Amino acid sequence: MADYEPRGENSWRLTISLGKGPNGKKIRKRRTVTVEDPAILKSKKKLDQYLNEEWLKFKIEVEAGAYIDASKMKFSDFVNEWRDKYASNPKNLSPTTLEIYEVHIRSRIIPVFGHIRIDQINAMKIVTFLNALEKPGSRLDGRDDPLDASTIGFIYRVLKNIFARADEWNVIKENPMDGLSKPKEKDAKTKMLEQRKNPQFYDEKEAQLVVDALYKESRKWRLLILGSMIGGCRRGELIALEWQFVNFEEGHIEIDNNIPLTKDGKAVEKGPKSTASYRTIDMPDWYIDELKTYYREWVLEKKHLGTKWLGEERQFVFHNGKGQPYYYKHPSRWWERFCKRHDIRYIKFHGLRHSMGTLLLEDEDESNFDSILIAIQRRIGHARLSTTSDIYVHVTKKVKQRTAGKFDKFSRKTESNPGSIGV
Repeated sequence: MADYEPRGENSWRLTISLGKGPNGKKIRKRRTVTVEDPAILKSKKKLDQYLNEEWLKFKIEVEAGAYIDASKMKFSDFVNEWRDKYASNPKNLSPTTLEIYEVHIRSRIIPVFGHIRIDQINAMKIVTFLNALEKPGSRLDGRDDPLDASTIGFIYRVLKNIFARADEWNVIKENPMDGLSKPKEKDAKTKMLEQRKNPQFYDEKEAQLVVDALYKESRKWRLLILGSMIGGCRRGELIALEWQFVNFEEGHIEIDNNIPLTKDGKAVEKGPKSTASYRTIDMPDWYIDELKTYYREWVLEKKHLGTKWLGEERQFVFHNGKGQPYYYKHPSRWWERFCKRHDIRYIKFHGLRHSMGTLLLEDEDESNFDSILIAIQRRIGHARLSTTSDIYVHVTKKVKQRTAGKFDKFSRKTESNPGSIGV
């Protein structure tokens, strides 16, 4: 028989009895339900039917082991439940997103909230935590400057997701994230000043230094880096590239796969970032010629490895030496070491791909700017032209200044006052 009792004006407590524990005490699971529908509240028959149904669903949940008891549950315990019942499902969070979530959970969130009961974490504690991240010295890499605003925003996003599930599963009575605004990111002026201080792209002069240094490295790494700096490819797209998507006759490569993550030693493959990211990229003749040479070396290397080849039937262009894809962060780490080795200004690996657009736009005048921007959008795989335009706003200003400068030839400046009339 259903066991429930009134707890307020329109709330009832459901109880499931599970017998006695080892200490002789009765084991009960309880849940409070609130009835908002006036039609149900006005009819005793409808109310009894509704409460019986809710009690039965609760009973099935408890017996199936799916019930999460909030009583004395620490935040860290709930995160384990959240991970198992929600986050690990790719339909809810992509593997790459979950990986980023996990980094922030391990490094930032659990050390502060892990030992606290989840129902005792209130809005004030969260606000205090987020404010502390904005103070100098909050970084984990030893630098004195505050944590980047975008990183703080992502940590806020992780907390919001976790507490949303706790609220949805009736683990907490109130969601402490309700009403808490996302921390403000840097304004456009601040971002522009930071971009000027350390632009995350190379101009033509710097790009030439990179190319010169690359010719002191192996052919494989030279082609991989140039695949980003000239082709505009993402790191995961290059790691996932296979020979079947290299067209030597037409002189292009096709982007049809992406490896954004390595989990438990295995590459996590998924399609490119968006529909627009499925694309064909024309490459210069000299790049294709060197790619042909590298392919011949690749075939000989596979033959030499024999039984040590672990790629099976897959033919990854830039494999890890045994036919398998590189660990997803390996190209970025190689690139950082490369910059130090050759005393080149370091930009993030992702900045290489945006250098491609900068190099294409730098020598254009304003009349061709829009058409080149559209070509870059397609080459780089952006879903929206506005995204491409926002990224290359620094070049837009440079082009406009150069265009305006073309009218300098009409200047009639003289040392004397041009308005004076000789006597």
